[in-house]
Amino acid sequence: MAKPIDISELDFRMKGASAIKRDDVVYYDVKEAPFELYGFYDPKGQDVFKRIPDDVAEATSVGVAGLYKCTAGGRVRFSTDSDCVVIRAKEPHIHRMYHATLQMSAGFDMYIDDPASGESVFYDIFKPPYDMTDNFTAMVTFHSKETRYITINFPLYGEVGELSIGLCEGATVEEGAKYINEHPVVFYGSSITQGGCASRSGIAYEAIVSRRLNIDYINLGFSGNGKAEDAIVEYMTGLDMSVFVADYDHNAPNVEYLAATHYKMYERIREAKPDIPYVMISRPDFLKRGTDMRDSVLRRRVVLDSFHKAYIENGDRNVYFIDGEGFFNGEFADCATVDGTHPNDYGMVCMANTIGNALRKLKIR
Repeated sequence: MAKPIDISELDFRMKGASAIKRDDVVYYDVKEAPFELYGFYDPKGQDVFKRIPDDVAEATSVGVAGLYKCTAGGRVRFSTDSDCVVIRAKEPHIHRMYHATLQMSAGFDMYIDDPASGESVFYDIFKPPYDMTDNFTAMVTFHSKETRYITINFPLYGEVGELSIGLCEGATVEEGAKYINEHPVVFYGSSITQGGCASRSGIAYEAIVSRRLNIDYINLGFSGNGKAEDAIVEYMTGLDMSVFVADYDHNAPNVEYLAATHYKMYERIREAKPDIPYVMISRPDFLKRGTDMRDSVLRRRVVLDSFHKAYIENGDRNVYFIDGEGFFNGEFADCATVDGTHPNDYGMVCMANTIGNALRKLKIR
């Protein structure tokens, strides 16, 4: 029997990270200035990168305690005139899934920012080795030495213990571009909110919205475990934020649970943050077959829509409802997910377009 073909031997673009063949690279810890970290809880004071404190994760649920070290929404920003950027990442645990790329779960991607316009454009990925078990080093190169403003997105499902940035010896390293909002937008929800199943971290819908609007954000999506428990809601009431987005319809086990927890969460967030926009999102599963499934989706949407109307009638003019049925429409609507639920890159772009247009109309400061 012939030996199976290794595709990466036929196409070098299919290879993962390779050895760094430069001896002029100097490494910096991203927890040190002038690097700026976004989307994390107390990144300089923790042993590994986390999205919420240990006690909050443990008090919320076993599921959240297993996911809060996933670095979804984490970013580092800086500027440099180096002709290469190297990452050296320690990842103590890799989450591998049948319907998601290793690049999404364990890799990093990089964007070039324009500090004047706020525009941020994809440049390249830092490729993890296919057989990686914990740590990896990868490099991106440029054709010239000139000052560039850089954003590197952390993995959506990976856990990162340490991250060092390598730059060529003698290169400048300064602060990165700034977001327009002093207070981040907080997204709370499910696996879709966490970023499943974008092909890489910069294509999670929040990341796309962030680049379109030049806004900072915090990703509190917990795969299968966004259920608005008291502990996580209480924690979120204390966060500094400009907008709160509730996107956990998918993880509420039934319509009754969604109604009870959504109302309670709204009351707690609104009590703590009376002036910020409060945005509710319903699930986009309208293409799934089966009367029972469709009926459930419709009932859930009715619950959120009725809450939205009731809040407005009670005098809250800063509450908004985004109908998930509008995410995946048109000729290619059935191409928007990996498995009928989790958006692929096209689905994430569709969601980002609708959600971004809604947020653009709000006062984000």
